[in-house]
Amino acid sequence: MGTPETTVVLNNNSRAAKPVYPPCALVIFGGAGALTHRKLLPALYNLALDGDLPDRAAIVSFSMEEMNDEAYRAFALDAIRKNSRRPVQEEGWNRFARMLSFVRGRFDQPADYHTLREHLDRIDRDFATAGNRVYYFAVPPNFIETCAIGLHGADMIRPINGGASFTRVVVEKPIGRDLASATSINDRIAAHFHESQIFRIDHYLGKETVENLMVLRFANSIFEPLWTSRFIDHVQITVAEDEGVGTRAPYYESAGALRDMVQSHILQVLSIIGMEPPRSTAADSVRDAKLDVLQSIRPFSVEDLDKYVVRGQYGAGLVGGAPARAYRDEDNVSPDSRVETFVALRCWIDNWRWAGVPFYLRTGKRLPKRASEIAIYFKSVPRILYNANPRAHLAANMLTIRIQPDEGLSVHIISKVPGPQTRLQQVAVDFHYKTTTPEAYETLLRDIILGDQTLFMRRDSVEAAWQLVDPILETWQESPTDPPIYSAGSWGPLEAALMMAADGRSWRVL
Repeated sequence: MGTPETTVVLNNNSRAAKPVYPPCALVIFGGAGALTHRKLLPALYNLALDGDLPDRAAIVSFSMEEMNDEAYRAFALDAIRKNSRRPVQEEGWNRFARMLSFVRGRFDQPADYHTLREHLDRIDRDFATAGNRVYYFAVPPNFIETCAIGLHGADMIRPINGGASFTRVVVEKPIGRDLASATSINDRIAAHFHESQIFRIDHYLGKETVENLMVLRFANSIFEPLWTSRFIDHVQITVAEDEGVGTRAPYYESAGALRDMVQSHILQVLSIIGMEPPRSTAADSVRDAKLDVLQSIRPFSVEDLDKYVVRGQYGAGLVGGAPARAYRDEDNVSPDSRVETFVALRCWIDNWRWAGVPFYLRTGKRLPKRASEIAIYFKSVPRILYNANPRAHLAANMLTIRIQPDEGLSVHIISKVPGPQTRLQQVAVDFHYKTTTPEAYETLLRDIILGDQTLFMRRDSVEAAWQLVDPILETWQESPTDPPIYSAGSWGPLEAALMMAADGRSWRVL
């Protein structure tokens, strides 16, 4: 019998007054690429519809494709039709289209940056953007330094104390592939930009439910007093995908699940769940508190890696009733690839609040469904009264926070089944959003324009996360064994279930 649910709808139509957005020109390096087409242009269009772009704004694509302004607007219109959460509206599109322009240029050609500068000078005059610049590096990591050097050579980076106008730069994850490369990338960015100008973007942090985690914890007195080892038994974080690698195989072959998901998305979510109350909601106060969590995670010993870190690779199987081929049979994947498509691990946060509470993390491709969820398991009630029967243990109370696809949360409590007999069942009181929430990139782009770094990764947090996962990667690199194979459509390799069973627990079935 399924768990009964009581549903409470959260209507998110009420909003605080809109902030005052400064005028600016947003320059997208790689503005005709896949990321821009799938995410950035649709997000910017929706911001424009909502009135969340400055009245004096311009969007400039800097890329090497053969385009002019008219062709780029056609490219943008196609992106919005295919990928926007809202359809094209003629009036809204016409306003948005006027903001768009295209500059053809190569990232490694200094002269092309001077052409870009001349174009931006005209933008300043025509759109009154006041010299404010946001440079979005939608480019592979190996071009980050090249673009920074080009901007510096054309004198297009204003110092933080250089007057009223601002310069900001946006860098996409992954920041490196290990600690050494991440440190190198950060050093090279820091040679041209101050840390306060750098926005390291992880789109997961822009999801409405992730952003709501701090509010859930620190604005509700019923949760924060319970958010300790005295009341919480363990925490599970799951990021499950039903799709395979698809067209991302070349990237995935050099990354794998640990680099792609754990080092960034999952550890960032973990740091919000585990953080102490920050001094304020100011960006650095929040990021200081998150960093403290990452630095408090117990490093993995060799013995821990054998028992509490599991990897796997999907084989052939059925997902949603449809046949799915093995990872090694995917296009652009080596037939003897040892890349992991699944990771499960147990972490400890060694501080006063979380002493003795295990955090179980898992992520994988070709799992039964697409779902991202945080499950907070509270400790069971004493083994007396309603929990006295040794053959029928009461389920623990639980708080589940759904990040995607159905954003919301559920509180799982024990209740009596109506009737003359005393029969108990678990009931889920479910909260979800009534209206469509903004896409993550909409939230993050808005904050970039406002200069709010709260939802962005700071250099020290990036490097702290790499310090944790580097020993795991090095051990796997040196190991002669292949990752265990799990069937597509399953919840991962048997070893992941056995890891939980050894602790007397089991993974939650989503």
